[in-house]
Amino acid sequence: QEQLVESGGGLVQPGGSLRLSCAASGGLFSFWTMGWYRQAPGNPREWVATITVGGGSTNYADSVKGRFTISINNAKSAVYLQMNSLEPEDSAVYYCKAVRPYGVEFWGKGTLVTVSS
Repeated sequence: QEQLVESGGGLVQPGGSLRLSCAASGGLFSFWTMGWYRQAPGNPREWVATITVGGGSTNYADSVKGRFTISINNAKSAVYLQMNSLEPEDSAVYYCKAVRPYGVEFWGKGTLVTVSS
């Protein structure tokens, strides 16, 4: 069973930066896309960013475009989310998702990001 483990969350002041990591236990070669989602208390989980494993194409939610960057390191079997210019509205639990062909999905357990002064 594939395992995804997120790390890098924490408390940061508004305007600050954090880098989230997602490590895949079995490597990335079997996945079509990797993505980041987030869920704030009382809100549904929302999509943040996606990257294709093979070609590295990226897509972002409008709310994070220009501030967040998703990247991949196949050698380390890891996906990253660099978050800059953080705002209190970015506070949430951030989840990593991996998708194989035919829609098989795997989720991590999440890492908490709190943006507060």
